[in-house]
This record gives sequence, structure tokens and C-alpha cells, in this order.
Amino acid sequence: MDEDIRYQRLPQSFSVRELGSSEARGLWGIKHTRKPVDLMVAKAKSSSTPLQPQVELRITEDGCEIIGDKFKKVFPIHTVSYGVQDLVYTRVFCMIVVKEQISADRKPFDCVAFVCESRQAARNLTYTLATAFQAYSRKVRSTGTSKSRFAIDLRTADELEMDLRKVDSEA
Repeated sequence: MDEDIRYQRLPQSFSVRELGSSEARGLWGIKHTRKPVDLMVAKAKSSSTPLQPQVELRITEDGCEIIGDKFKKVFPIHTVSYGVQDLVYTRVFCMIVVKEQISADRKPFDCVAFVCESRQAARNLTYTLATAFQAYSRKVRSTGTSKSRFAIDLRTADELEMDLRKVDSEA
């Protein structure tokens, strides 16, 4: 491959279908995206309603934008704590977003998932989010303005699955 896919220029846009969002139990880690993604996929498969239409998922240094025909959702980079290509549904990219408005009876994290055009597109989206995290980290270090923490999982599906099995066996 001519270009190292681990480095992505920003901004980057991806054509995706929004799978949905579901509460996540933690800030980062595949263990906190597994159940929400399974639930969203099961709901999509059992529903007679097709997935949302194609939207543009745009990753910039400032965050993630979902751009549809008549709407735009923005997730500022400081609210995205984790992003990963799903290990079971390899065309699915998901991220954990910290809610800006938190109620006492709900978890403060959402897992937002997207179906990509291919496995490679989901992988590239993961790398692009990693690039955005790196840019944000450089910006924070240079200005000293934030103490935000975030994570991106660049392990292969096999490595993620092995780690997930290890966590399950320790429980």
C-alpha cells in the first residue's frame, strides 16, 4: 500500500448510514460498545423500517458532524471519548459520546453507531478519528486549556476479540 492508512488528512468525509445510539456503561473500551451495538443491530434487523438514508459523517479537528439532507448534528471532539470499528459487525464504526446534559436517572455516555460502505471504510474512519484526537491533543497541550481524556482503539478485530475474551474470563 502506497499510503500509510494510519495517517489521515483532516477533514475527511464518509458516506454512512446511522445505525442509532444507545446508552453506554463506560467512557471507553470495546466492552462498553459491544452490548449497545448488538442491541442496535438486532433492532435494525427486526424492524420493517429500513436504516436511515445515507448521510455524510465528517471528521474534522473540531469533532464529528453528521450531515443529512435537512439536518446537521455536531459532536465536538471534547465530547467524543472513544471510537472503534466493531469486531463482530466489521462494517460498523461506533463511538462513545459524553452527553453534555446529564440527568440523574441516565448514564452520561451514549454509543453512536454507523454502518459504513465497507470494512475498510470503517477502519479508515477509525484512523481518521484517531488523527482528529491527535490534532486535538496537540492543540490542548499547546494551550493548556483542557484535561479531557479520550481513546481510540486501533487494534485489529482479532486483537480486540482476544482482549474481550480475557476480560470476560476474568469476570
